[in-house]
Amino acid sequence: MADPILVTAVPAECPPRLAPQVEVQRIELDEQCWVDLARGWLQGASALFEMLTAQVPWSQGRVFRYERYLDEPRLGAWYPAGAPPHAVLDEARDWLQHRYRVRFDGCALAWYRDGGDGVAFHRDREMRWLDETIIAVLTLGARRPFLLRPRTERWGQHAPGGGATHDLAPGAGDLIVMGGRCQVAWEHSVPRVPGLVAGRVSVQWRWTSRRGARDRGPSYRVPRVFSREGRRPAT
Repeated sequence: MADPILVTAVPAECPPRLAPQVEVQRIELDEQCWVDLARGWLQGASALFEMLTAQVPWSQGRVFRYERYLDEPRLGAWYPAGAPPHAVLDEARDWLQHRYRVRFDGCALAWYRDGGDGVAFHRDREMRWLDETIIAVLTLGARRPFLLRPRTERWGQHAPGGGATHDLAPGAGDLIVMGGRCQVAWEHSVPRVPGLVAGRVSVQWRWTSRRGARDRGPSYRVPRVFSREGRRPAT
């Protein structure tokens, strides 16, 4: 796995716009899971980063950890389809919908304010139907590690990189799209980077076909309530 590239400043650029031509690299994770990577998909990413961090009404989420609720180590926001905080995100959604032939309800935003913010390995289980999903992630701001590992490696969490087999290390304007059964068989993470002072914003679009078995496990935002027998969490 290549070492991540860290950038602590983003230079001034042109107004935000989609690149007229961009190469999309397909990474086949296994026979049913894939990731597309498009470097420089959005031009003028620094201007959009500055606008979003200054004007979006960010909120602090809560997650259930260690038998109590804790502040999530990042800020978040949500915009419904047709009402994004910047018009270029409507263009981005249209591009994605045309390429992948799906419809997105809206976009979610996450602001990693510095290297102290991050998210551990996880799957996007809130969609519930995970057998066929499309999750697009646009990065703005600082380049950060974006790690992927097969679920078979989750017990190797104390190994370097937590058992990660890929680091996509997206920079400003880069696009990552996870598809197929990626949310069933793989996990992804944006780990903390001690000493990094620059921020990163991700814009995310999610779609599920709602086919296959429904994931019935509890969300990581919900406390687990165990039955009297202590055999499994109630769902």
